[in-house]
Amino acid sequence: MIKKEDVYKIGIFNKPHGIHGELSFTFTDDIFDRVEAEYLICLIDGILVPFFLEEYRFRSDTTALVKLEGVDTAERARMFTNTEVYFPVKHAEGHEPEELSWDFFVGFRMEEVHHGKLGEIVYVDTSTINTLFTVAYQGEEILIPAQEDFIVDIDRKHKVITMDLPEGLLALDDMEEFN
Repeated sequence: MIKKEDVYKIGIFNKPHGIHGELSFTFTDDIFDRVEAEYLICLIDGILVPFFLEEYRFRSDTTALVKLEGVDTAERARMFTNTEVYFPVKHAEGHEPEELSWDFFVGFRMEEVHHGKLGEIVYVDTSTINTLFTVAYQGEEILIPAQEDFIVDIDRKHKVITMDLPEGLLALDDMEEFN
C-alpha cells in the first residue's frame, strides 16, 4: 500500500483529450520527464493507486497530454477528471535539491535555527516571483520565504527542512522555543 509520506503532489488530471483515452495534465513539477518514470500515482477514492504511463507529450511548460495503460476511451479517461497526481519520493531523492520542485517539500517539518520547530509545510505558493512556504503553526498558517539563502539543511530521510531566517521575519505573537 502506498502511503502519503512516500509521494508528493505534482499536479492534477483535468479532463479527457480526444477519444483514445488521453488526459490533459496540469503539473507543477516535470519530474516525471526528468527521471525515467514508469508510472504516476493517482488519488482515487482516498487511496493512492499507481498507473503506468504509456506515453505523454508536452503542450506547454505546465501542461501535458498523458496516456495511461488500460485507459483507451474518453469514457474511461473521464473517470480521472480532477484527480490529483503524485510522484514517488524515492525516485526524486537521487536528485540534487536544485533539481527538485518546491512542491517536493510539502509535508516536510520546518525548523528554524533560533526558534526551533515551527510546523509542517502544507503548501508552496509559486504564483508570484517570491516563492512562499505555507507552514501550519499553532492552528494558523504562516508564510515563510522559500529562499535558498535561508535554507541551512534539508534532511530528506526525516523530512525536515532547517531555515536560518533574518531577525524580525518571524513576527509571531509569543514566539518561543518549541523543542
